[in-house]
Amino acid sequence: MTQLKFFATYAKVKLAKWLSDEKGEVNIIATVVLMGIAVILAIIFKDKVKELLDVLFAKLTENATNAMDNK
Repeated sequence: MTQLKFFATYAKVKLAKWLSDEKGEVNIIATVVLMGIAVILAIIFKDKVKELLDVLFAKLTENATNAMDNK
């Protein structure tokens, strides 16, 4: 029975320490801020990114067509 009380006390101390630990909070806030910045940048440069992707896919399609025609 003494051993059971020891383990119960040990578990309570560990649980209290785990609940009071705030190291992870800063990481969560930093992640949310970075995601917000990424969304804002995506909104600001939406047209430029779309234009870039259109050019890239057009070039890829052209190269793929040329490669298939030159078999």
